[in-house]
Amino acid sequence: MIRSTSPGYSITVRVEIDNRIGMFARVATAISEAGGDLGSVDIVRVEKGRIVRDVTVNARDEEHEREIVKAVRKVPGVKVKRVMDRTFSAHKGGKIEIRSKFPVRDRNELSKVYTPGVARVCMDIHAHKEHVYRYTIKGNSVAIVTDGTAVLGLGNIGPEAALPVMEGKAMLFKEFAGVDAFPVILGTEVPDEIIRTVKHIAPTFGGINLEDISAPRCFEIEERLSKELDIPVFHDDQHGTAIVVLAAMINVGRLFSKNIRKFKVVVVGAGAAGYATAMMLIKYGIRNLIVCDRRGTLYRGRRKGMNPYKRRLALKSNPEGVKGPLSEALKGADVLIGLSGPDTVTVEDLKGMARNPVAFVLANPDPEISPQEALPHVRVLATGRSDFPNQINNMLSFPGIFRGLLDVRARGVNDEIKIAAAKAMAHCITDQELHEDYIIPSIFDRGVVHAVAAAVSETATKTGLART
Repeated sequence: MIRSTSPGYSITVRVEIDNRIGMFARVATAISEAGGDLGSVDIVRVEKGRIVRDVTVNARDEEHEREIVKAVRKVPGVKVKRVMDRTFSAHKGGKIEIRSKFPVRDRNELSKVYTPGVARVCMDIHAHKEHVYRYTIKGNSVAIVTDGTAVLGLGNIGPEAALPVMEGKAMLFKEFAGVDAFPVILGTEVPDEIIRTVKHIAPTFGGINLEDISAPRCFEIEERLSKELDIPVFHDDQHGTAIVVLAAMINVGRLFSKNIRKFKVVVVGAGAAGYATAMMLIKYGIRNLIVCDRRGTLYRGRRKGMNPYKRRLALKSNPEGVKGPLSEALKGADVLIGLSGPDTVTVEDLKGMARNPVAFVLANPDPEISPQEALPHVRVLATGRSDFPNQINNMLSFPGIFRGLLDVRARGVNDEIKIAAAKAMAHCITDQELHEDYIIPSIFDRGVVHAVAAAVSETATKTGLART
């Protein structure tokens, strides 16, 4: 699969060029012929007979970056002075910081925010524990907890290597929902130790966002923490994905003027996202749902390659007891939801689906089937990528969900809240706007956070989870 260029592989090449007419055109041509996407061009300085420019280029990957630089070096009259990777530059020194809400300029202000004045607030919270939400950061704070065992599509890369992802997530929490989120990177993979650690730090936070913890460990960790803490615990890799998928499914139903509960749905992948998505769709009312893993369909009585969570799925899904490979499960299916890995779905599989098939191929960066291959054979296509329509991205869910939970000081999060979030997200698109290429809102639609937060707060209140 040939990837398109991406700002994630963006470089700035500082070049010294002979100051003659047509010289920069040669540089631009070299970049274009190497497949680079030319961006901004800035003059750094002009010298006698020479001009120094910073040229920004998007590439496909690191190897492509090197090919582009090599092509520029070959242009006569051009000298490459420096190459800067703009992604690494953006991460230099970390991407987040803690700031005070107001300056401490004199002894009077110091006496209020620290000793002796702070003691009065401490004793008030001692007497009225619930006031911790009023007088500290707890009411607007979330811990982003990971052990680095399932980071993006990179796998178990360790806690330190996971930190840039958690910092990025903290940025999104703040930028889109005004939530103060803190990366908490754990140096253990033992579920009991993770659970014990999170319980010990929980008094600081109004919510816990578990992130990038491998399955099936993530299921036990979330379930136990949800029972043992009095604040929301939300594993985004599971439920964030499930909520956005359900929202997109609701809009497919609106687009087709059909009841999605009557669809035949096949979920490819029984990991964290696959498990949670299947369970949420079943909770929503879809009965004819089949889950497939590497060994084929999950069904009652299957013994090979099973764990307690797959057995739970097998009991709740596949009502007709279909056995066999994915191709067998997809016969006559209305919707395919891929949450596995690349090259798991074929064109022949798609051809075996029902009329007007829908394919969500969400593995990143390489989906279950190339979008270019899939598009001629489906009516609606969604991916996890930003370079195709209908991007299924968790970023649509977690800022609004935590904003709504924090606003009512929720004690937890339930299925009703998740389904309400999905419905609110779906209806951010009007009937007039719905289209095969527009079944899910843009991740930059600021209205989504507000709609989801309002639905979450209301549902938390109705279901008895809200403190306020």
